[in-house]
This record gives sequence, C-alpha cells and structure tokens, in this order.
Amino acid sequence: MNEILFLILIVVIAVIFSNMNTKIRRLEKEISDLKFKINPSSQETIASQKSVIKEETVPKEGDNVTSQNTIPTAPFPVKPQKDWLEPVFDFLKQNILTIIGIFTLVLGIGYFVKYAIDKNWIGETARAGVGLLAGATIMVAGHFLRKNYAVFASIITGGGIAVLYFTITIAFREYHLFTQNTAFAITILITIISIVLAYYYKSEVLIIFAMLGGFSAPLMISTGHSNYLFLFTYLSLLNIGMLAATFLKHWKSVGWTAYIFTSIYLFYWTAEHPDFLSIVFYIINYIIFYIFALQDYIKKNTLSSWNTLMLVLINFSSIIGLVYLFNTLQYEPVIIFPLVFAIVNALLFFREYGKKDLGFSYSIFAALTISLITIAAALQFKTHLITSVWAVEATLLLYIWKKNRHNIFKTCFYVLFPLVIVAQIITWGEYLNVDHMRIVFNPVFLTSLVTIATTIFNLFLLKEIKDPEKQGDSFFETVFAVAGYGIIYFALLLEITYHISDMPWPAIISIGLLFSIYYIFVLLLLRKKLDIDRSIQTALIYIILILIISNASFAASAVVTAVLQKKLTFGFYTMHLLHWIPFAYILWNTAATSDFYKTKISYWAISLALVITISCGFYHTYIVSSVHDISLIYEAKEHFTILYLPIIWTVLASIFIYISLKKNITEYSRIGFVLIGIMALKLYSYDVWQMDNISRITAFIILGVILLLSSFTFQRLKNIIKNIVDKKEENKDHEN
Repeated sequence: MNEILFLILIVVIAVIFSNMNTKIRRLEKEISDLKFKINPSSQETIASQKSVIKEETVPKEGDNVTSQNTIPTAPFPVKPQKDWLEPVFDFLKQNILTIIGIFTLVLGIGYFVKYAIDKNWIGETARAGVGLLAGATIMVAGHFLRKNYAVFASIITGGGIAVLYFTITIAFREYHLFTQNTAFAITILITIISIVLAYYYKSEVLIIFAMLGGFSAPLMISTGHSNYLFLFTYLSLLNIGMLAATFLKHWKSVGWTAYIFTSIYLFYWTAEHPDFLSIVFYIINYIIFYIFALQDYIKKNTLSSWNTLMLVLINFSSIIGLVYLFNTLQYEPVIIFPLVFAIVNALLFFREYGKKDLGFSYSIFAALTISLITIAAALQFKTHLITSVWAVEATLLLYIWKKNRHNIFKTCFYVLFPLVIVAQIITWGEYLNVDHMRIVFNPVFLTSLVTIATTIFNLFLLKEIKDPEKQGDSFFETVFAVAGYGIIYFALLLEITYHISDMPWPAIISIGLLFSIYYIFVLLLLRKKLDIDRSIQTALIYIILILIISNASFAASAVVTAVLQKKLTFGFYTMHLLHWIPFAYILWNTAATSDFYKTKISYWAISLALVITISCGFYHTYIVSSVHDISLIYEAKEHFTILYLPIIWTVLASIFIYISLKKNITEYSRIGFVLIGIMALKLYSYDVWQMDNISRITAFIILGVILLLSSFTFQRLKNIIKNIVDKKEENKDHEN
C-alpha cells in the first residue's frame, strides 16, 4: 500500500512540475519578445541624442580647441564598498532553497537505498550501482539545466558529485566491493571529472564541490593505517591543480578551500607523527600558497585584502608548524625558516623599493620582513612559539588595517588578540613549574617582552588610526587599551614576584603593591602622550587610591610585624613609605586636571585615603620606633590609638574645613565635621575610660586647644569672606 501511495505522489509531483515549467517557459518567451518591441520614435530619439553628443564633442574649424574641455560632465557616482560577507549572504539568499533541496534529495536517496537494503530488495553490488546511477542522473539533469539556470545547475551537479563520493565510500567501507587502491583511484577519477566539468561550465560553485570531495577522499577510503607520503603527494598534486585553476579562472575561493583543508591535514600530521618528511611538505605547500597569494601581484602588480591575508597566514602558519617540528625533532637552528621566509619577503620588498613605488605592497612586504625577523630573534632567545608568533601576527594585522582600512584585518585582529592573551596566560603558568630561572633572560619573560613590545606598538597604532566619525569602534579600542595595559602590568609583576619569592610574604605583598602604585603613576604621568581616555584616568585614580590605602594599612601592618620579628630590616619599612610620592602627585596634580572631581564621592574617596594613609603612617612609625619587644606591641597600639590618633584626626579635620573655606568647596567642610564627630564619639565613648589621669588631662587640654583654634580660624575666615563680599557689593552700588 505504501509503495502505491509513493508512486501516486511521484506522478502528481511530475504533473505539477510539468505545468509549472510550461508556464515559466511561456513567460520567458513573452519577456524576450518585449525586449525587441521598442517604439521606433524612441529609437530615433536615442540616435539623435547620440549625434548631438558627437557634434558637441568634435570642435569646429576656428573654434578654440580647449573649449571642448569645458563641457560639463556628470561625475559617475562612486559605488559604496560592500562588506566582504555580503556576496556570501546574497548567494545564500538567492540559492538557499536549492541548497536545502539538493541536500534533502541526497538524504532521500540515501534513506531510500537504506530502506531497500532493509527490505532485501537489492544486493550489495546493486546497492552501489543504484547510488552511482542516482549520482550520474543528477549530474545529467544539472547538465541540461546549465544554459538557463547556471547556479542552480551547478548546485544540482555538485549534489550528484556528492552522491558519487558517498556511494564509493559506502561500497568500500561497508560492502568491501573495492580494494583501497581501487576506491582511491575512483575517487580521484570523480574529482578529475568534477574539475573538468567545472572548467567547462565555468562554475566556481562546482569546482568547490570538486575540491571538497578531493580533500575528503583520503578520509573516505582510510583504513586507519596512515601513509603520509602518499597522502601529501596526492594533496600537493591537488593543490597544484588548484593553483592552475585560480590563475586561469581567478577563483580565489578554491584556493582558500584548499588552504584550510591542507592546513588541517598538515597540523594533524605534525602533532601525530612528526618527522623530516613533514618539513618537506610544509615547504612545498608554502611555495604553492605563497604563489596563490601573489596572483594579483603577478598579474596586476597589486595586492588585494584577501591576498594580503593569505600572505600573513601562510607565513605564520608555516612557521608554527616548522618550528614545532624543529623543536620536537631537536633540529638546529630553529630560526632558519623565519629567516628564509624573511628573505623571500625582503626580495619583494626591495623590488618595490627599486621601483620607487612606496605604496601598499611596499608596506606589506616590509611589515612581513620585519615581523619574521622579530620572530627569529624571539625564537633565538627560546621564547614560547605560539605566544610570540600570535603576538607579532596580531600587530601585523593591525598595521595592515591601518594601511588599507579593510575591516577584515580589524576583525582578524580582534579575534587573534584575545588568543594572544590566553596564550600569554598559559606561558605565565611556567613560573609555577620551573625553578631558578635567570633574571630577565628566561623564556617566560622574554616571551612577555615580545608581547609587551607588540602591545605597545598596537596602542600607538590605535592612537594614530582613531577615527572620530566611527564611534562604534571606541568600545573595542577602550577594551583593547585596558587589556594591553593589563598585559604589560602582569608581565612585569609576575617576573618581579618570581624572583623575590624567597622573601617573607609581607615583603612580597608590599613590593607588589608598590610596583602596582608606581605602574599606575607612570600611566597617569604619560596620560597625554598615551591618549588615555578620561574615564580610564578616573578609574586609574580610584585604583591607585585603593592600592595606597592597602599598602599604608594592611601591608604596612604585616611589614611592621616582620620588622619586630627580625625577618625584615627597618630600612625595608622606610622603603614601603615610597607610596607618598605618587600620592602627593595625585593630591596636587592629576586629580585636579581630570574629570575626577565631577562627582561628590571623589572628595570623600581622596579624603578617606588621606586620613587612612596619614593615620597609619604615624601609627606604624610609632610602633616600629618605640617597641623593641614584640610582646609589648599591644600596649603601644592602645597608647597611640587613645592619645595620638584623636589629635591627628582633629588636625586633619581642621585642614579640611580650612580648604573648604578657602576654595569654597562645601564637601570638604562636611568631611571635616564628620571626622570631628567620629573623633569626638570615639573619645567620649571609649578613649576616656582607657586613659590614666595625666594622659586624660593632656588629651583634653590639647584637643580643646586645637578645637578652639580651629573654631577661631573658622570664624576669622568667615568674617574675612563676609567683608570681601560686602566691599564688592558697595563698589557695585557706588558704580551704579
């Protein structure tokens, strides 16, 4: 019953398709007839217009010859540059139904064959025959449709080729109808036929199907026993055929398809079975794809964006594979291929220089040469391969983007730079695994230096190519700047921490905080030259305040304890006070010249940092200088907290109030009165009950005097300000 319904459905579909095809042909005939039914008067008008134009452009005898140059000509509108993905999306929009249809048809044939097998309708040989017949039938259908429906026919033919490949694969793997050599020979024959058809039909879509099948053929007939010599000889021949096709038909997508598959095979072979033969095939494929990248340069003496990207990828991917092989096989010197590739690019660089053509091609070959020499130098110092290569490659992509402004290079840079960060983090993990590395001249830090150098270069490139009209990229550029400064910071911090790891923990923490403070201090000093965004400047000021508070309080407390325990010297304690230099600069310069004081909380943040830093500075200095036995430290702490801390806070509160009156900043007066309130609350609720009589009397007298002097100063300044205001009003009245 099911078979009858299936046949009826096929007949109905055939009838519907026949009727639709008849209607479509009728419409096509009507459209073609309309093209030739042009109004004769329109033809005469067009001819007369042509003759008028011709007469105007030919100068008459006696006329000034230069007058013809004055004829205004309408400029042709400049065609906007399309996004590089637009042709792909256009192709998919126009042919998505065809692609889905042929994919569904191939699946349907496969399921039909499976159903026939399950029902034991046909034997194994017949099954393979049905598959080959179905593939050939689809290809023949595509052949007859090629004149009127070129793209549709190419996809149909490609589907037929896919059916042939899958049929041979199943016949070899499942039914064992062929030997491996026979199956491979048949797949090669199918590939050759596909390439010939593509060339004959002038179809780029079809040759991509052929290349996909050609590169998939070794996987289809693989038995698990790898014969790499035969495999890569076959792939090299296939790539040479690709190279010929691209030069004849300028089909760049074919070359990119071949590069992707070849790279996958080569990298897998390199990781699975590294040997000397791999080096030979890396060189062969480097030559093939380098020539492919230069096809426009050879024909037109220009480099397109995709050619440039291929130059970058083939140079750097080949270096990664070759240097990995040299390191694994312990060959020397590892820098030979980076230098050889640099010489190849240098030859083209000098060719451009000799022509005095310092254009885009000149810049690309110069950048490639410098990048490859940089990698060679980095590898000579035993840096980590992937991190160094990716860092230099990212910088090269950004430089090319600066030169031609094609977004493909910017996109590649944004994709590659996060990978550089990940690779650098993995490289930093070596600090935990390796002991007794040399200062600076160790593989980890030398790799970090390569990343630092490229990051600094990237920051300056982004500064130069910043476009105020394109605000959409500002977010990514800000993120990149923050990430770049972070890489430099962590690279230096981890190197310092590694080499002081034998010191006590308080010393390590204090040195780390001091380095962090001075690193941000240097960024703020160079903020104009580095063109640091104002929002980042404000964030850096908040971060440095937090670090200063941490160093002056928690870290200093640990340092004081270590000094009293004789683990550190008093000289180290004085060194930790170096945070006062950046803090003084923040107080008097940077905070005032940025957007830091736009919010009220900024006044509270910097005041809090000042109060904590001064209080902790006096406190820890008192402890270190007065305590000689660590068992007496508690008594010294209590004495300072009860007697001296209220005095310090009162003085600071008075200073805040004075600044508020002098500069008319009301927020400082609030801070001063809040600090006095906290001090008074602490004094009357706790300190008084902990003092002896003499200390209590002394504290009250000194505190009272300070408060009275502060109040007197406050009232005096208030009167002075009032008198100044009154005089200004009198002068205004007198003038009126």
